[in-house]
Amino acid sequence: MLKAGPVWALGCMSGTSLDGVDAALLQTDGHQIIDFGESRYRAYTEQERAVIAHALGLWPGYEEVNEAAEVVETAHATLLSEFEDADVIGFHGQTLAHDPRGQGTHQAGSGDVLAEVLQRPVVWDFRTTDVEMGGEGAPLAPFYHFACAKFMEAEGPVVFLNLGGVGNLTWVDPQYDTPEEEGALLAFDSGPANAPLNDLMFQRRGETFDQNGELAADGDVDEDLVGDFLEAEYFYRMPPKSLDRNDFPDVLERVGYLDDADAAATLTAICAASVARAMEHLPGTPTGVLVTGGGRKNPTLMAMLAVLLDVPVAPVEDAGFDGDMLEAQAFAFLAVRVMRGLPTSCPATTGVSMPIGGGQISRP
Repeated sequence: MLKAGPVWALGCMSGTSLDGVDAALLQTDGHQIIDFGESRYRAYTEQERAVIAHALGLWPGYEEVNEAAEVVETAHATLLSEFEDADVIGFHGQTLAHDPRGQGTHQAGSGDVLAEVLQRPVVWDFRTTDVEMGGEGAPLAPFYHFACAKFMEAEGPVVFLNLGGVGNLTWVDPQYDTPEEEGALLAFDSGPANAPLNDLMFQRRGETFDQNGELAADGDVDEDLVGDFLEAEYFYRMPPKSLDRNDFPDVLERVGYLDDADAAATLTAICAASVARAMEHLPGTPTGVLVTGGGRKNPTLMAMLAVLLDVPVAPVEDAGFDGDMLEAQAFAFLAVRVMRGLPTSCPATTGVSMPIGGGQISRP
């Protein structure tokens, strides 16, 4: 059991962009943010990234999945071993397949392994219980976003927009006392974010992402293609709803006839337009949109969002947060909630039938 009161939790995240592992310490009681600790990042090597990418879309039982899990566990153990002051670890793992209405959801990496290596209790497999109870299993950061809104003393509703491989947003109304109250949150995946652009850059130029959005800035957006893309059924579905990294497998084919710059500009515009469409589902107009994840470092994407959205758009750093580590901190926060029997998702965040707490606990 965790000691009473605030504890130091170490959270980690390996996202769908496959860039590497983020790890961050957070002091929390599972309800509120008390303090932020140190954070670190470990990039995947090109070989490690290739092993994980080879397993994307596969379920347990394939050798490729076992190989990816070993890479994920080794990378996390190497990074997390650098932290000494952690009462509990929140380990998300690497999502390889996500099909909540079908086979379920699968994140590579075992908390049992990390608990033994690190000699700390590890909370992991955060999504499975939610899916088994009828939820989407994603997104899971919204309960932490609620704590962030309280920490920044937001005076009105605010949106946290995470632009990783897939985009997701959380509407937070800070007038409520707890995140599971009806009306406090609404969260869902907005559409593809950095993943298609990163894939394009790698396939065509051998680069992992569009540095500072420079290539997209030199191109022209194919507006007809963007409009056609937004006709997909997903964008008309009411939230909560979630996506897998590969739920739009033809997106690169759609821009296949465009030159590099125009293709990059169009994929960037698809991300921005997906967010604008998602905002139409919100219960009201927020006071602003705070952007986290790698997308906030892309000036071209941020400029497109500023044009399309009718509210102020800013990186989360403007509110005092670390946009590189927000998701890692979220799983530190959720780990404490799991250890204390508190819910980690609710009907408005994943569509689960009632507020529930997910996650397995592994002890050394």
